Amino acid sequence: MLYQQGKTRSELVLQYELTPLALDRWIKQCSTTGSFKTKDNLSTEDNELLALRKENKRLLMENDILKQATLIMARKSQ
Repeated sequence: MLYQQGKTRSELVLQYELTPLALDRWIKQCSTTGSFKTKDNLSTEDNELLALRKENKRLLMENDILKQATLIMARKSQ
């Protein structure tokens, strides 16, 4: 990384037309996980929230399927 090779923060901001905040975030991501991908840089809480949202979506779909099955069975028994 250019920052680790001695380029100053201000040189990088000017050269690549970045905001200082964006550069700081990238430097932190690179030093923490070695990746710039958002999914690789999520906190434990963010990962847990994503998993819970995924599970909630699956449960809602299962609930809809069971409701439809109940309606079908009720129609057949009439």
